[in-house]
Parts: sequence; structure tokens; C-alpha cells
Amino acid sequence: MPTKLARPRGRPRRFDPDQAIATAQCLFHARGYDAVSVADLTEALGINPPSFYAAFGSKAGLYARTLGHYTETKGVPLAELLRPSRPVAEALAAVLEEAARRYGADPSAAGCLAIEGTRCNDPAARDVARALTAAAEDTIRRFVAATHPEAAGRLSDYVVTMMVGLSTMAREGHGPERLLATARFAGLVLAHAIPAEAPR
Repeated sequence: MPTKLARPRGRPRRFDPDQAIATAQCLFHARGYDAVSVADLTEALGINPPSFYAAFGSKAGLYARTLGHYTETKGVPLAELLRPSRPVAEALAAVLEEAARRYGADPSAAGCLAIEGTRCNDPAARDVARALTAAAEDTIRRFVAATHPEAAGRLSDYVVTMMVGLSTMAREGHGPERLLATARFAGLVLAHAIPAEAPR
């Protein structure tokens, strides 16, 4: 009769919240917020529901932390692209091209996690996603307003609308090349819409 293996002594492996957030980010991005249940999350994270709620408060609470991690690691780097010395049309086109590259980079987790979250059914999660996208829109508007105040509203609306469209089409299966072609066409529109600027 085989002998029963003794359980290893010592403390169990510690729960790593940072790793949990990265794992949840992959799950939310691949399936969408609404399609991920708490049971899915606890299974993926290897914890029980009480530990889950103690660590994150709620599914929406974890999603909020996930969005923060996503912004830092995979979001479009607006501060880097919208440099004050850069011509507006060039900078906005760069934002759209970078969005196209990032949204289409991973077919299993396409689109923008924040943009897609603005359409979810959970009001708490939706509000967090909308606050993040509104902050990005404000960053774009303020950048344009520094040199083209009269056009800041319509240009930021155009860029944000294009970013939403790129995210949606990425979720629909458009690959990076197709998304990038769309972004570059939008860049041509911006170049015609914004007067040539003198060096700053």
C-alpha cells in the first residue's frame, strides 16, 4: 500500500496583489468586464471569495485597480506623444498610430481596456472607465488648446472618436496593419484640418 505523502511544512505561498491585478487585466481584456464573473477571477487568482473581497472589495474595485495598471503598462502614452514642442497635427497623428498598434497587438485581448469598459453594464466599473477616458480626452484638448484654442473642442472630439473606433474595430478582428492604415488616413485629415505651424 503506497504511503501518503506528507504535506510540506511552512507557510503557504503568499498572495501577490500585483500579480493578481496583472492576471485580472488579462482576463478582463480578453473577455470584457461583463463576461468575467467573480468565480472566474477567484479561480484564476487561486483564492477563495472571502479573500477576494478582503483584497479588492468588489469586482469593480479590482477592475479599477486593473485599469490603473493597464494605463501604466499598455495604455497610449499621451504625455510622451503630446510634447509641447511638437506640432499639433503630428502629435495627434502619432497618438492615433500608437493606439492602432497597441489595440491590435494582441488578438486575444484587442482594443482598449478602458474604452471597452465605458460600455459595460456595471455602473461602478463603467464610471471608473469613463473617468479614465475623460481624463485622456482632457489631456488631448489641453494640448491642442495651447496653440489652437478655437479648434481644441472639435479636434479632441475627432481624435477620441477615432480612438473609440479603432478599439471597436480591433475587437471586431481588424489586425494592426488595417488599424494602422485607418490611423494614418486620419492623420492626413488632421494635417489638412490644422494650419501649418511655425516652429515653437
